[in-house]
Amino acid sequence: MTQLKIEQLSYQVDQQVILTDINLTVETGSYLTITGPSGSGKSTLLRLIADLLPPTKGTIVLNDRPVTQFSPNQYRQKVSYCFQQATLFGETVGDNLRFPYEIRHIPVDMVAIEKALAAVGLIHMPLTKKITTLSGGEKQRIALIRNVLFPPEILLLDEITTGLDAANKAIVLAYVRHLNEDWGITMIAVTHDPEELQQKGRQVQIVAGELVNQDEFSR
Repeated sequence: MTQLKIEQLSYQVDQQVILTDINLTVETGSYLTITGPSGSGKSTLLRLIADLLPPTKGTIVLNDRPVTQFSPNQYRQKVSYCFQQATLFGETVGDNLRFPYEIRHIPVDMVAIEKALAAVGLIHMPLTKKITTLSGGEKQRIALIRNVLFPPEILLLDEITTGLDAANKAIVLAYVRHLNEDWGITMIAVTHDPEELQQKGRQVQIVAGELVNQDEFSR
């Protein structure tokens, strides 16, 4: 079943054309990897899908509804974006992991938080730990589980293993596979990383702002 449909999507800034007439469909529960040279427009496409940028032309449709028919909060609870450089806020780990509950005005579920921390190898991480003391890998894992404490329908991953050591990368990729295969979350990932490119699913390539290759494969 088609979950996300992108039609004739273009984006430009002043006279600079970044993306041209992108047409793409994404099936529910699938894993889509977007690859291509640096500066080709991959991350811009992800930001357009996340509704962080307005397209110059074209439409994005989620579950047969144009993105413009959703409020920003509605849409971002369905389509969640993970940045290349993990963005944490507040002062502590707890500030970040309580946030999804606070914006929904419901009690914090400590059991769910503890399970999520354990799933990414942070079972002993205190919620009082200052975010300024976290490693890059710890920040990325905290940001990732913050995004899925209330599972979105689609998770957008923008080069999330860049700069991580082998151990942290393995933990993050294993958790992402778990979210896709066991929870059924649709994944759309931008990456250059050889290990991420081995993920089971579909690959598309963007070169100079144009979709030039679509490849179905399985491993």
